[in-house]
Amino acid sequence: MKHYNIPIFISHFGCPNSCVFCNQKKINGRETDVTIQDLKDTIETYLETLPKNSKKEVAFFGGTFTGISMNLQKEYLETTYEYIKAGSIDGIRLSTRPDCITEEIVEQLKKYGVTVVELGVQSLDKDVLLATERYYPLEVVENACRLLKKYEIKVGIQLMIGLPKSTQEKEYETAKKALAMEPDMVRIYPTLVIKNTKMERMFYNGEYTPLVLEEAVEITRKIYSLVESKGVNVIRVGLQPSDDLREDGVVVAGPFHSAFRELVETEIHYDFFKDIALKDKKLDILANEKSVSKFVGINKANRLRLKEYFNIKIDNSIEKDDVVVNGKKYSRLDILRGELKRNESDSDQHR
Repeated sequence: MKHYNIPIFISHFGCPNSCVFCNQKKINGRETDVTIQDLKDTIETYLETLPKNSKKEVAFFGGTFTGISMNLQKEYLETTYEYIKAGSIDGIRLSTRPDCITEEIVEQLKKYGVTVVELGVQSLDKDVLLATERYYPLEVVENACRLLKKYEIKVGIQLMIGLPKSTQEKEYETAKKALAMEPDMVRIYPTLVIKNTKMERMFYNGEYTPLVLEEAVEITRKIYSLVESKGVNVIRVGLQPSDDLREDGVVVAGPFHSAFRELVETEIHYDFFKDIALKDKKLDILANEKSVSKFVGINKANRLRLKEYFNIKIDNSIEKDDVVVNGKKYSRLDILRGELKRNESDSDQHR
């Protein structure tokens, strides 16, 4: 059954923190800009067009949902819960900070049908968190994960690469620490310099240099392979190319690409095919039609780079995530493990 989110973007005007990459407004006397009527109107509008036979969840994103007052959280949740009781939607998911999770908060979330909480962990390196003005100890993140799991709410962890004071080694270590908390899903975002943020000033003052696209793809592919090889679903790679990000001047600098995940997948599969081609001097590939574009690569990049070997044919008897190359069958896990071995080899060479 296809899954749809009904997005509700909750700004948090009362957020006590001001992370350098965030452009949330500060408006005295107001917690947020979404009224209960706005919430109802958005849900009703989406329900008019979404397929009846589908899984639908209301997703509170954009701010620190559990950082707003308990009473306002309750109002939003109670309103949405009426649609769950009516059978119109199947659950609620939201994003928040790890240090805005308590047992009282989680009890209320569970009571009103919250199924997933995504924690904006971003990094688990102390120096990086201090540099982004977002510091919380590792124990706080671990406790937030434990509490959510105690109440049988699925845990998502959001990671950012390319933050101030970060390195590829720190980001890979963060991913390993995050996996130790046994999340149900992960998102990976490259850091972008957004207009009207402290990071924008840091960028123009020469205090911060964002990753270029190739660097972002390189570190993301390592983390992505690590996470997925452990059986954890990476539900998004890169920021969604929403209308506001496409507006002129909103993204000041950084590795923004509308198909960032495809870039990452292309490079993983390129190295996988290249290793076989160098050994066998040929690439006779059989793949399910649903996977062909992934193996060929974005803008046919893999076919072009390996054109003297590359020969791909459709065979729908092969599972979608598998591929047969030169008569040998490989699973998705085989491909990811090959990527991990290359990562380990690269790390050894740099030691």
